[in-house]
Amino acid sequence: MSALKDRLTADMRTALKSRDEVTTSTLRMALAAVGNAEVAGAEKRELTDDEVLAVLTREAKKRREAATAFADAGRSEQAAKERAEGEVLDRYLPRQLGDAELADVVAGALSAGGFTGRGQLGPAMKAAQAAVAGRAEGGRVAAEVRRQLGG
Repeated sequence: MSALKDRLTADMRTALKSRDEVTTSTLRMALAAVGNAEVAGAEKRELTDDEVLAVLTREAKKRREAATAFADAGRSEQAAKERAEGEVLDRYLPRQLGDAELADVVAGALSAGGFTGRGQLGPAMKAAQAAVAGRAEGGRVAAEVRRQLGG
């Protein structure tokens, strides 16, 4: 079992004992998503910490998007619940890069790979995503790569 999954389980038990309903339900949902990812595919397998992190990142993104949708629809109570769940998940995610830090990391990845033009967008994106390593959302990384490649 991955160390991150162990930590999620232990933290959920602690939240359950302290009657922290938001944390308990959020971690229960996250562990269910991890379990679903483990059984997806031909056979059940244990996820690595990086794979568990990817699942948590997807779940956190879903919470942010749902909070925005609920807020736009005037459902502030539901939006607040989604934001609270997102904050619980954020505790387990690496610190997100700021815009300046992201620009620096992407610039380094592009120069290391020798990427200079729009024709190399695919390989440049792959290199940039590897350099960022989950510390920024894919859309932000893609926008920065496109900006630095000139268009």
